[in-house]
This record gives sequence, structure tokens and C-alpha cells, in this order.
Amino acid sequence: MEKTYLEKIKETAAFIKDKVGDAPHIGVILGTGLGDLVNHIEIKYELNYADIPNFPVSTVEGHSGKLIFGNLGGKYIMAMQGRFHYYEGYDMKQVTFPVRVMRQLGVETLFVSNAAGGMNKEFRVGDVMIIVDHINLFPENPLRGKNYEELGTRFPAMTEAYSQALVKMADDIACEEKIRLMHGVYVGTPGPTFETPAEYEYFRIIGGDAVGMSTVPEVIVANHAGMRVFGVSVITDLGGKDIKEIPTHEEVQKAAILAQPVMTKVIKKMLERI
Repeated sequence: MEKTYLEKIKETAAFIKDKVGDAPHIGVILGTGLGDLVNHIEIKYELNYADIPNFPVSTVEGHSGKLIFGNLGGKYIMAMQGRFHYYEGYDMKQVTFPVRVMRQLGVETLFVSNAAGGMNKEFRVGDVMIIVDHINLFPENPLRGKNYEELGTRFPAMTEAYSQALVKMADDIACEEKIRLMHGVYVGTPGPTFETPAEYEYFRIIGGDAVGMSTVPEVIVANHAGMRVFGVSVITDLGGKDIKEIPTHEEVQKAAILAQPVMTKVIKKMLERI
């Protein structure tokens, strides 16, 4: 008989616990070009996604596909090196499955990072934007279907999808370190096409500052599960009717690499204070 979603979560969590022992209370999802954070982790355990039961396997260049356990900023964390995207053909339950497993293992605070295109006229390529809210334009919600009360309530509030306390902490660090940190609303779209100039304008008009193809499903599930979330985007390209540059995946990765030192410093300092 096929296992239920809940049974799969529990089976995967039990497998990981058996391999690594007690799991941390902090999880980090490393997005495109943000793998440098891994070089700062004192790694204790590494598990390849391919070896973890029920885990999807990442198919995107720049996403390596490992679950890493170790110390960063004086805290024991687990990090996803490589995430899953709706555009790869996964359904939303698969995209967000690792977040479910993290929660089952005891993760209470989730850091998510991504590469995003900027619509805000104040933004520059290489800027780091703290996500203060999001607009969900994915065609499917990860909570659609049967709700397991054990995982969360049927109708979760999304009033504070991104923890205001963690945003303030990041702002304090930016002020102390004289780091340029932007704030903005992230628009989540299915991809995999980059946006048309008209779409960039539309997203800006409806209240978006940056747009990307990830993060929103994971944040919805994290909130449903009672986790607090800190989200951050690297602005890797700028779009709109007055911008003629054509974004490519390679350009996105290059811009993300430029922003890595800022991202790494902020997240490390935040971990020290949590």
C-alpha cells in the first residue's frame, strides 16, 4: 500500500535522525549562487539527496543536492545545498517536502535565500534585499489537498510570513557593519522563463520589488508548520520596459557570487545573536 504524505515525512525524518543524531533548531535553504555559505560551515555530516528516502533530486545547474549539518556562527544548523523548483516538474508537495522534514526534525527558524530580478527603481545589481512580504503567483498552493492537523491548521494566517524580529536584527547588523541592505516584497512565479518587460512593470505596479521562481512555497509551508522565517534575495538583474539587458542563468549566478560576502556576513552575525 502506498505511504501517505505524513508517513513519508516521518520515514525520512527517522532516516536522517538515525544518520546524524539530534538535529538542529535552525534550517537554511541556500539558493542560486549562494553556495559560498557552505564554505563557512564546520561540517559534521553530509547526506546526498539521492541517498535520502522520499527526497526529490535537484536538476538545476548551481544546485548541488546535499543536506549539510554543522556549525555556523556558533550555532548548529542544517542546510539545504540545492532546492527544488516547481518548474522542474515537481508538484508543490515535493518542492516543500524538505521543509516538512526539517520541522519534523525540530527546526524552528528557517533562513531562505534566492536570486531575484529587481523591479524597484532604487535597486542595483548585486544588492541584497530582505524579504518583508511576498505575493504568490504560483498556480498551485502547497497546502492544497488533505490537511494533516499534526502538520498545521487548515487555514494558516500569513500576516507575518517573514519574522519582523529577524528583519530588525538584520537591519541592526547592517547598520553596525555599514552594509547596504534593501527591503522589499518578493513576487513568486512558476518560471522557468525570465519575465517580459511588461510583466516586470505589472509586478511592480501590484506592489512587487523583486521577482523569482522559488521561496514562496517553502515559506507558506514553514508558516503552516509554525516556523519563523527570514528571507533574503540577491538582486541579480533588473527588468522593466526601460531596461534592454537580456538576463541569462550565467549572469544571475555571477551577480549572486558578487553578493555572497554580504549575505554570508549578515546570516553568520544573525546566527550568533539568535
